[in-house]
Amino acid sequence: MKNITKISLALLSGLLIAASWPTHGFTALIFIAFVPLIFLQDNRQQTTDNGHRDNIFWLSFLTFLVWNSLTTWWVWNSTPTGSIAMILLNSTFMATTFWLYHFTRTKVFHNKGGFFLLILFFLAFEYLHLNWQLNWPWLNIGNVFSHKHTWVQWYEFTGTAGGTIWVLLANILAYKCLQTTVNRQQILVPEPVEGKDQNLGTSTSSVTENPHPLNSSIPQLLLFLAVVFIPIVVSKIMYHTYEEKGETVEVVVAQPNIDPYKEEFRLSAAEILNRNFGVAEPLITENTRFVVSPESSIHESIWLEKIKFYRSINESKLFCRNNNVSYIVGASTLGMASDKNDFAARKFYDADEYYYSYNTALSINDTSDIQIHQKSKLTPGVEMMPSWWFMRPIKNLAIDLGGTVGTLKSEDKTTVFDHGRYQVAPLICYESVFGGYVTEFVKNGANIIFVITNDGWWGDTPGHRQHFEMSKLRAIENRRGIARSANTGISGFINQRGDVVECSNYWEPTALRSTLNVNDDMTFYSRHGDYLYRAATFVACLVLCFSFVTSILRKK
Repeated sequence: MKNITKISLALLSGLLIAASWPTHGFTALIFIAFVPLIFLQDNRQQTTDNGHRDNIFWLSFLTFLVWNSLTTWWVWNSTPTGSIAMILLNSTFMATTFWLYHFTRTKVFHNKGGFFLLILFFLAFEYLHLNWQLNWPWLNIGNVFSHKHTWVQWYEFTGTAGGTIWVLLANILAYKCLQTTVNRQQILVPEPVEGKDQNLGTSTSSVTENPHPLNSSIPQLLLFLAVVFIPIVVSKIMYHTYEEKGETVEVVVAQPNIDPYKEEFRLSAAEILNRNFGVAEPLITENTRFVVSPESSIHESIWLEKIKFYRSINESKLFCRNNNVSYIVGASTLGMASDKNDFAARKFYDADEYYYSYNTALSINDTSDIQIHQKSKLTPGVEMMPSWWFMRPIKNLAIDLGGTVGTLKSEDKTTVFDHGRYQVAPLICYESVFGGYVTEFVKNGANIIFVITNDGWWGDTPGHRQHFEMSKLRAIENRRGIARSANTGISGFINQRGDVVECSNYWEPTALRSTLNVNDDMTFYSRHGDYLYRAATFVACLVLCFSFVTSILRKK
């Protein structure tokens, strides 16, 4: 196979995956998008014409570079350097995952079987990407169905890991079907006959014709179609038979539409807060229970030890008292550090003491009670730097898009806001991308989810739309209604089936009011979380260890 052919196939795979991605992609392409890449690995040559080995790593890197670049380029709008680093690193991680699949399949199965290893290693990679300090699960394969939520109602049992298994299994079957068709083309097969023709003095033979190549691949084609369509049919049935559970609660979400580059750090804290009040207040009725404002809507630097004395807090309490509501709002807060050696600890300029900076969600009402949730899933390179020893010198280069420079302090627990009958999971921005993390709120009693975010940093790009779509998956996984307040597009409401009940336009100051059902029942996924990821990671580690041991023993 010529190098230009290999490069073309690698590019084709990347283009197909990108073309299937939300929010304007053709989702069905994902079921064949990995086929060219699987073909390259399965048909790799030990040596090429010029004596060099095929490099599966670089071919797969090209595929993943195209995918990452075409689907997450919009990060450039907020951090050009960070976007380049993110795309290159994520492409490298994905290529390494594919190379490990290639290595183990070659060592254990001699490249004659073992396609299932592709599923195991990608699940293990996605699980790692959900849980380590360089987390970036935005492109986990199961997220591709956020734009086709009626196809994956069974995520309430599997989470997005089920989507990854579905996609890769379909691609493997599609490749096997194609392979069978190509390998069994119509040919003439000579069959020698004993003896020679006495007159001609030459051997005679009879010819038989193989069945049409398509006939031999029909069973595999039917299996591929079954794997693709049966989950969709099951999901459609679940979708149309599901009924919203629980009593209703009326919620107002604010979208103040404050320009993060031109206004957010120039307006006073009072002006920003008043914009939130101004868009929300006209929609409040006597039935309204909650008002939700975006991430970082309170711009005072609030010390947690003295939180009750700040003007923004007292104005919020007055707003709650006048309208008889509870107010869920984002803020930037500070707290004294308990350990100066903590990676997130910051030193005072004029004292030998240390403090933390947080990205915070607050629950405020007209009483003295203020509930606090500190953001746990911080965005790498934006809100935090990994705490690994070799990265400590650059920890303060992280830029928090909420307004604080340097690595933030995260919270090790999930805090549910207690409002009696209503138990609220307050997800701050990036936290809504982590399915297993959201289940921890549900396990702690959350029966409704609020997402507060500021997606204005990315402009009118696929970024804010992809982020909104992912909330639909969280709704399905846990069967929880979601109210989403974004600084600008897209704010809205999502029901327990993942339907968008109502949503706002981008770059428009507005507020929305709707009712959501409050559900106390837990789904299978809510109870067990990322069990598929955990199981696959365990098996993948065993297979990888076996592969390395086998390789070493063969060399000896």
